Amino acid sequence: MKNLLIGSHVSFQKEKQLLGSVEETLSYGGNCFMIYTGAPQNTARQPINQDLTKQAYQLMKKTNIDPNHVVVHAPYIVNLANGSDFAVNFLKQEVTRLEELGLKYLVLHPGSYVKLTKEEGINNIVKGLNKIITKDQKTFICLEIMAGKGTEIGTSFLELKQIIDKLQYPEKIKICLDTCHLNDAGYDIANFDLIIEEIENVIGENMIACIHINDSKNEQGSHKDRHENLGFGNLGFDNLINIIYHSKLESVPKILETPYVSLNEESKKRLYPPYKFEIKMIKTKQFDPNLLKKIRQYYH
Repeated sequence: MKNLLIGSHVSFQKEKQLLGSVEETLSYGGNCFMIYTGAPQNTARQPINQDLTKQAYQLMKKTNIDPNHVVVHAPYIVNLANGSDFAVNFLKQEVTRLEELGLKYLVLHPGSYVKLTKEEGINNIVKGLNKIITKDQKTFICLEIMAGKGTEIGTSFLELKQIIDKLQYPEKIKICLDTCHLNDAGYDIANFDLIIEEIENVIGENMIACIHINDSKNEQGSHKDRHENLGFGNLGFDNLINIIYHSKLESVPKILETPYVSLNEESKKRLYPPYKFEIKMIKTKQFDPNLLKKIRQYYH
């Protein structure tokens, strides 16, 4: 692989916004990244500071980070499946924010149907996306494959296809993979070539915009969605390395969303990012069984 695209979820804070996100990425040794344009758990958003955006682009150019490899994730609480105008209106605003930032990929959890039927939930997602997506927008909505927790929609490529086929502008849709979600939804990560083949047959070629790289605390098909640090879960380091270095994903940003690490196993009050160390493992292709200990020593 000529150019490994590896990064992580990084913060987007009021004081530095996109510039701070780039600086954090560089501190981990990454060359791509994912942000929420505010807190992941809510929809409160600050206006975009264009001066900070300009400085961020200058730093990205200097350090060879392509803005096309920067991904934005919508908040977890946005749920198009319930048919709410709130979700539609927020996502319209978020698309506008992406275009202000000059970024083009917005990852979205399709939604949960809760007290509705799955068919009603899917129809609501379609209606919502058709209200959000315009013909001339530069932003792609990236539907994420889900683990199947509760009443989540999008736990198979066929379900994602059901949504895409009903859209007015399907050309504005991509998909986002997540290794933990795939495993927990029932896909066999050890046979990743078959997963790629299914995506190409069901959804189409060149549809993967990004992939979240996470190990899983759960067995295949558990439908639980609990991420684990690389090599410390049920997916295994070698299987994850095979995915990260897969020839068909060379131009796709790989984004770590693995758990933060506490200074000791008893205390959960202070948590620290593992990404600097996990990215090093990925670049060397060498699993470090002492990873968590080294992270604790580094931040202690």
